[in-house]
Amino acid sequence: MATLYVILLTLHNINRWLVVLAGVWALFRGFSGLSSGRTFTAADRRPVVAFVGTVSLQLVLGLLLFGFMGAQNIPVFAGARASFQWEHLGLGVLAAVFATLASALSKRASGNPAKFRAVTVWTVLSLVVALAGIPWWRPLLRFFNA
Repeated sequence: MATLYVILLTLHNINRWLVVLAGVWALFRGFSGLSSGRTFTAADRRPVVAFVGTVSLQLVLGLLLFGFMGAQNIPVFAGARASFQWEHLGLGVLAAVFATLASALSKRASGNPAKFRAVTVWTVLSLVVALAGIPWWRPLLRFFNA
């Protein structure tokens, strides 16, 4: 079972950086679309979908880790304040909700500026919340070691 824990932790750690990269990509497309006034195209939608996908995967991996660690009585964030595990979980869920709103509201918005604005605002909120929930005192990259 320790192997499953290390695999999940590694995937969760690596995917964190994919979330950040996809979020920055979505923000780049959102801000450039807002400033240029161009049409919202499939190339603008692609980074939003990538961002939502990576955030959703991150949430699923985190929930699997959380459940696995609880079932094994492994302390979550050993050495951190006790409330951080709940803050981390809550901020992860909130980041996923905001990322989903970025996609859904940009899809439903009428007019190109509204689409770019929805992408930009909700992606910024999602990234800020996600960055606030990262345990920065832990290794920034973790490859199959606890």
